[in-house]
Amino acid sequence: MGQDKAAMNWQGEPMLARVVRTIGQRCDPVLVVAPESSSAYQGLFGTGGPEARWITDETPGTGPLGGLAAGLAAAAESGAEWAFVCATDMPLIEVGLVDELLRGVTTSAEAVIAQDNLRVHPMAGVYRTSAAGAIADLVAADERRMLAALDVLNTHWVTVSEGAWLTNVNAPEDLHRLRV
Repeated sequence: MGQDKAAMNWQGEPMLARVVRTIGQRCDPVLVVAPESSSAYQGLFGTGGPEARWITDETPGTGPLGGLAAGLAAAAESGAEWAFVCATDMPLIEVGLVDELLRGVTTSAEAVIAQDNLRVHPMAGVYRTSAAGAIADLVAADERRMLAALDVLNTHWVTVSEGAWLTNVNAPEDLHRLRV
């Protein structure tokens, strides 16, 4: 992208602020996992945006899997049994995604993951916070693939009713296409 996705402007606000504001309608508290050295933290922490608790203790260089482990551990410490997890680059996300995933929770599930007609989306799901240890073990074993977490957890899949909620912005042309 050439810049931090979290700070990219989406309809007048940073993309991360839009995600936090939207998710905050269903999730309290909203946790944002980003190291203090990240441009997301440096550019958005304390700027008066939507309320979020920043988790800054993820292991450097561990990617989204390390962030997932840190976020789930923090959510567990806050007393949450489940945590909704999403990426910062999902500008079309709506609370309906959270609602549909929560309807997929069962007593045996450790993760309920969104899927569309193209693929599964491990960064759009609800995870049982007790799974933090298993995910931390993967990170400690130098695993970096998000799908590895789904391999070790009892995972249920939910085909969401609105595929646009899962849209990721990975290149400038993706953002341009959404704006047009």
